This record gives sequence, C-alpha cells and structure tokens, in this order.
Amino acid sequence: MYKRIILPILFRFDAETIHHTVSTFLKIALSIPGVSAICRRLFVLEDERLNRTVFGLSFPNPVGMAAGFDKNGELVSELSDLGFGFVEIGTVTPRPQPGNPRPRLFRLKIDLGLINRMGFNNKGVSPAAERLRHFNRNRGNRRVIVGGNIGKNKDTPNENALNDYLISFRELFDTVDYFVVNVSSPNTPGLRDLQEREPLTKLLTALEQENRQRPKAKPILLKIAPDLTNGQLDDIIAIVTETGIAGVIATNTTINRGNLTTDPAIINQIGAGGVSGQPLRTRATEVIRYLHQQSAGAFPIIGVGGIFSAQDAQEKLNAGASLVQVYTSFIYEGPGLVKKINQGLLKSI
Repeated sequence: MYKRIILPILFRFDAETIHHTVSTFLKIALSIPGVSAICRRLFVLEDERLNRTVFGLSFPNPVGMAAGFDKNGELVSELSDLGFGFVEIGTVTPRPQPGNPRPRLFRLKIDLGLINRMGFNNKGVSPAAERLRHFNRNRGNRRVIVGGNIGKNKDTPNENALNDYLISFRELFDTVDYFVVNVSSPNTPGLRDLQEREPLTKLLTALEQENRQRPKAKPILLKIAPDLTNGQLDDIIAIVTETGIAGVIATNTTINRGNLTTDPAIINQIGAGGVSGQPLRTRATEVIRYLHQQSAGAFPIIGVGGIFSAQDAQEKLNAGASLVQVYTSFIYEGPGLVKKINQGLLKSI
C-alpha cells in the first residue's frame, strides 16, 4: 500500500516539506496512547539472533537510521518504534545554522536516489542534547542505541574546526552511546579538506584524548566519503590505527554523477549536492571491502549506501561491515523496510 498509494501522493510535494510533514505526523500519531505499542507490534522484530555487539555496545539488531534524517534528535523514540536498532542524530553543530538555501533536497525517482545540499541545517547542539536527555529519561523498554554525528559550523575556518567538534562532543557526551566525526559532507565548503591525513589525525587525536579523560570513554567513529582514492583509504586505515578511534562509517554521499540514468538536463538543473541511495550502492560496498581487507578486519565498519533490501544489507555485511544504516531507501520503501531487512537477514543465519 505504501509504494502504490502513499508514496505517489508524497512525491507530489517538495521533498523537504514532506520530510518535515511526515516527521510531525509521526510525533503526533505515536504520542496517542496505544499507537506506539501497535507500531512496535507491526514493525519491531525482536530476535536474539539479530543482536550484535560492536565496539562494546549491544545493538538489538544491525539496522540503523543514518545521520541526516533526524538532525535534531527529535525522532529517536519514533524511529525505535519503527524497528531501528540504532539511530544516529545530526549532523549537529555547536551553533544553530539554517543550512543552504532551499530547494536543497531532490528526488531521483528513476535512480531510486536523492541529491541533497542541506549544509548541516540544525538547531544547534544544546537543544539536541536536551531532547536526548528527555528521551533517555523516558525511553521505557525501547532498546535502541543512539549515535551523535558532529560537524563544524559553516563559518568556522578549518584551522579552528577542532574547537567546534570538541564543543559538540562535550555537550552530547552524557546523552549518546557513540560519536561520529563528519568531515565528509560535500555540502559545507572546505569540509572535505579535513579528510587529509595531517588535519584528520590532529582532529581525531584531540577528540580521543578528550574522550579518554572521561571515566568511561565512548566509541568515536569516522564517517568517510565514497570518493576517496585507494591511497586515501590507506591513509584512513593508518589514521584509525594511529588515533585509536573505534571504527569507520562507509560511506557518506557521493559527488560522482557518472552512473545516474536521470536525464542529464535535470541533473544539471538541480546543481550541486551529494548523491545517496541506489546509485551509491556499489561504490559504498567497494569501499567497505577495501577497508576490511586492507586492514585485515582491524576495526568495525558501519556500511551505508543503497541498502534497499535484505540482500543489499547482506552484501555490505559480506564485504566486512558489522552493522548497516539506511536513509534514502526508507523514503522509497516505507516504514516496513527495517523489519523486511531483519527478516531476510534471519534467513541467512
């Protein structure tokens, strides 16, 4: 019903407007007594065989919501009720920022993809931390891991970026289970320069030093772009080893438009932005496999990019991922996606 009836209606409207509308509907609907329990019966698959322990955390299942869907930590409870084993909020920045001018989110229906140039639009780290504190106080029996994806403000020069990451790290520390350092979004000018070996090593080393001063350190992961060369991926492996961070998320959106089937005139009209969804699937898997093989499985990898089915998820896991995340496919496939993936994964156990 979702793909035949609901999706065509949703796709009549601007993508970002519909995202906010659906998010508001979820919050209202699931606040009605009894609706949350109904959703959990429909969409949550609980089976011990799906449990995963990765970087010291116990995940109820291996399917998570990638960063970008819940930028401000407003939907963790609702996404848990739709079956997600973990939810990554953000990207959050120290100060609120509006992001890039709208429109900035575009559907590629033929390619089952999206192009976005959101630009880290968010309400700032402090409100996100307060929402997560509220969720943690009232989570009830929801078994869900929460990640915090952190970035720098657009107007912060790269030489001062570390301070932005430290501010968000400190603010979120008591509210999330793990952190993700985002230096790979293509939509903040100059941000990807921080993926170079010297600045990235400095950034991650400082965050780990801050982390290890705490009574109980939190896993820190690095989210990387799919557009890195093998030489740059070799540098990533060396950096992870040197800095001692917990793992990698592979991958963010791509700036490569080479495998799109959408009319080039439409792509040119859309303009700049990162591509996600089905067009990213193969390259994301290649990056996961390369990192896993070249590092001899030295660190966990969360695989993300073009996962529309249990087969797609299994492809990432076979390549070396320990967990997977979805975002674009959740829009195209609907609220039953996570349960379908988990049911398919169980068949392969």
